[in-house]
Amino acid sequence: MAFQDHVDALKGELEEILDLDELEVKIYLNLLRTGPITASALAKELDVDRARMYRTVDKLVSRNILSTTLSIPKLCIPADPKEALNLALRKKEDEVNKIKKSGQEIIEKITNDIEVSNGTTVPTFRVVQGRSNIYSDIAQLIENSSGVTYLVTTLEDISKMYHSVIPEKIKSSEKKGGTVRLLVEIDNVELTEFVKRFKATEIRVCKLPSNGRMVVQKDNQLIMSDSTNSNNLSQNSELDFSLCTNSTEMINNLNRFCEMLWESGKPLDSKDMKESKNRK
Repeated sequence: MAFQDHVDALKGELEEILDLDELEVKIYLNLLRTGPITASALAKELDVDRARMYRTVDKLVSRNILSTTLSIPKLCIPADPKEALNLALRKKEDEVNKIKKSGQEIIEKITNDIEVSNGTTVPTFRVVQGRSNIYSDIAQLIENSSGVTYLVTTLEDISKMYHSVIPEKIKSSEKKGGTVRLLVEIDNVELTEFVKRFKATEIRVCKLPSNGRMVVQKDNQLIMSDSTNSNNLSQNSELDFSLCTNSTEMINNLNRFCEMLWESGKPLDSKDMKESKNRK
């Protein structure tokens, strides 16, 4: 990939790992590159309204991603990347510990105080907003599976999923006898190693019908998203939406479609892929 492609991919990964938005990532990376400068100079360099820049800097300071000097004017200083990662880890650990501590008590209260109905057999649909929420749904779907799960998506989406818990959940599914079949379109065979590191059980390359995301488990659940390659999505993960349903008819129709794509695809290590790479 070109240098700018690497930078763009890095921005997306930082958004996921450090839970930052596009502007916050730009500020952090710019400060790592240039060293301490004023918020005003940052606003000018990034072509951002000064008032918005000051608000964003204050937010990053409160999260310990940045610090400021006592001098006049104040200089903005980025946290060391390792320390920023440790901060993100501690935050997630605190959230998990809070859920573990109070979650069981809440469930017991609900069970004791509310008569829970047995639900409905009517197919349900829900819209999920935010890439982290969508990835969480995908991870849960894969983790609980002992069958075949089709994952059809783009290279850009895979690069972001790699830094989520999804690769770990693939291993959990495989231990139960499950299989995750990844279908992806690759224009540059040099990126095959990049795809392999995702560690899907099986990988095939084919021409995809769209730039959307589709995760299907027969007789179970379907998760579909619009284009995962648009500039707006790359810049703001909160603009990522997905439709989730347990409609058996929809699921099995699209599962058959995935089976057809799979049959038409070529294994990542196939002779054709290797010959194409050699021609490069």
